[in-house]
Amino acid sequence: MKNRYIASFEAAQVESKEIPQFRAGDNVRLGVEIKEGEKKRVQTYEGVVIARHGEGPSATFTVRKIGANSVGVERIFPLYSESIKTFEVTRRGRVRRAKLHYLRGLKGKAARIKELKK
Repeated sequence: MKNRYIASFEAAQVESKEIPQFRAGDNVRLGVEIKEGEKKRVQTYEGVVIARHGEGPSATFTVRKIGANSVGVERIFPLYSESIKTFEVTRRGRVRRAKLHYLRGLKGKAARIKELKK
C-alpha cells in the first residue's frame, strides 16, 4: 500500500503529461531538454522503441538509434519524465515481439523494421 501523498503526486504527474500511443517497433522523435551549465536547450533524439517496461508513473521505454560510425546507441527514458518536452511517433513498425533486443545483433538493412499498413 502506497503512502497517499506519494499516490497523489504520481497521479498528478501522470495527468499532466500527454503521451501518444506507441509500442515496440515504432520510430519516435523525442525532444529532450539538456542542461549545459546555466543554459538549457532541447535536443532531438530519434530512434526505434525496442522495449517498454513497467506501468503507471514509473514506466520506462528504451529507444535505440544508430549514431556516428554505425554505432548503436540505446537510451532509457522514464515515460512521464519532465525532461521530455516533445513526443512524436513518426512511423509505426510491424513486429511480433514486445521486446526487440535481437536488433542489437543486426546491422544495416537487416535491422530494418517493416512499416505497419493501415
